[in-house]
Amino acid sequence: MTSDPGKTVYIVNPRGFCAGVERAIEVVDRLLRQKGTPLYVRKEIVHNKAVVEDFRSRGVVFVDELDEVPDGQTVVFSAHGVAPEVRQEAVRRGLAAVDATCPLVTKVHQEVIRHVAQDHEMILIGHAGHDEVLGTMGEAPDRITLVTSVEDVASLIIPKGTPVAYATQTTLSVDETREIVAALKVRFPHLIEPEKSDICYATQNRQDAVKTLVEKGIGHLLVVGSQSSSNSRRLCEVALNLNVPATLIDGPEDLDLKSLQGIRTLGLTAGASAPEHLVQAVVTTLSEAGWLSRELVTLEENVKFKLPSELMGKE
Repeated sequence: MTSDPGKTVYIVNPRGFCAGVERAIEVVDRLLRQKGTPLYVRKEIVHNKAVVEDFRSRGVVFVDELDEVPDGQTVVFSAHGVAPEVRQEAVRRGLAAVDATCPLVTKVHQEVIRHVAQDHEMILIGHAGHDEVLGTMGEAPDRITLVTSVEDVASLIIPKGTPVAYATQTTLSVDETREIVAALKVRFPHLIEPEKSDICYATQNRQDAVKTLVEKGIGHLLVVGSQSSSNSRRLCEVALNLNVPATLIDGPEDLDLKSLQGIRTLGLTAGASAPEHLVQAVVTTLSEAGWLSRELVTLEENVKFKLPSELMGKE
């Protein structure tokens, strides 16, 4: 089908892989080249179905816990971080552990450690059960309370006069977090804040880009990303909160072209763990269905993170 000049899909940039995801994927790629298989990864290296399946097809074994890894083997910790007890178990078992934790997640762990050492009561804003939240709370399980909503703030039981600090999961909605922080400040007027926002640059940039798409007048937002990806789901929420329908898709196979046919202007983005080839596959499918694609650049990203020291200079 030829493109209809009246039908446009705006492909926004920045989108897709962030520096932390690129680093985590490169860690596994290098270990496959250097050590071969078997190679074990605790949890999904990043929350994307296609990335995980690609590594699995190359011999990577994904496990939920370290007791599934044979003694003496190499194991990679995912980009979302792990609790100290996981690191200790790896040492005790003699596993060769390579840490692919995103440096921005590590920053949050360090904040928690510092505040607890200063005898502050710690609040973590995040989503229950998320791998990143489990790892962060593991730094001080007896001194940290998880808050998932404004409603949770009202039920906090913290002795009057206790210094209170907060940190956040890195992949949250900026707007949602702002509301929770405002509620915390009402309850705790002397609330200690992070020196710099814990929400990662890529999460914020992609959410801001969605707002730009909405300003363009899109009738529907498509987000390439997996259901397990917190930051991808937040991109959908940003659009929905601005009264624009949004759909999270793993790739072109999830497109419901019939339901989109009446929409003249689409927006397309991708979560921070979604590969670009999936975005391009979606663009191809939309092009064949009549949408003319246009790139919309809101800003350029140039963030890079160093690989773990044990992998530096080996290629």
